[in-house]
Amino acid sequence: MGVDSKTFVCQSTDRTNGLFFTDQRSLERIREQIVVDIRATVADANAEGVVVAMSGGIDSTLTAALAVEAIGNDNVLGLGLPCHMTDGVHVSDAHTIADGMGIDFEEIQLRPLLECFEETVASELEPATDADDRPNERNHEIGNATARLRMLTAYYAANRQSRLVLGTENRSERLLGYFTKFGDGGADIHPLGDCYKTEVRALAKHIGLPRRIVNKEPTAGFWATQTDASELGARYDVIDPLLYRFVEENRSLEEAIAGLRIDRETAAEIASRYAETAHKRAVPPTPGLAGRGETVPQFD
Repeated sequence: MGVDSKTFVCQSTDRTNGLFFTDQRSLERIREQIVVDIRATVADANAEGVVVAMSGGIDSTLTAALAVEAIGNDNVLGLGLPCHMTDGVHVSDAHTIADGMGIDFEEIQLRPLLECFEETVASELEPATDADDRPNERNHEIGNATARLRMLTAYYAANRQSRLVLGTENRSERLLGYFTKFGDGGADIHPLGDCYKTEVRALAKHIGLPRRIVNKEPTAGFWATQTDASELGARYDVIDPLLYRFVEENRSLEEAIAGLRIDRETAAEIASRYAETAHKRAVPPTPGLAGRGETVPQFD
């Protein structure tokens, strides 16, 4: 039932807060390993630095901060990519944080690109029979397009400057498939990809990120009023213990929800999300003709 992922060296340490690594010793080891991993990945790619799409939220802010520690502020480019009116305050936070880190920051308004996309591509492909009957589905589809426009912009900047793109998704989002294929899921490395949201918050506090960033309501920025909790049906402090028991400990759903503050219906929906989004966590498959399927090369 588990998924493939790197395992932190610090997982042999004691956990002082239940299931997750939130004690200071473990957090410092997580911090060190992520920093080393970013530095090594950039060096192995012979890249000039990294690009981080900064939304003003905790994940992208923490990713940028760890990148600065790994390779220096001169080698980190932050991008603010607003697309909705309500993005303004978050991008302002991102700009302020970037200035405090001493990194270059570029703000690029994507609304004109999205409007052009809606007027051309989306309008042509919208089924005439149900265009007015499926606003939620259309919100998700346009939200995915927005995420892909953001990643397109990040990769353009990275290609122009010989940089890598750092993704900002965490393990909770990854297990839930709560990201867009070839959007926020399409990066060169995900430094926080092994950390549950609970651990992301703890690590952000540990390295001293501003409280307003740590406590900000999580959102993917798909549309103006969107929040993670409204989309997922529960907050991460409820979801994470369920995911940990269900995935890491390979428990049944009934065993996983025992003693947790979550109803069975919501838990079942979360478990379904995990199962149904496995394709988003995998390399696109090939038929494997004549043993030619994708393999990972091994080097001495």
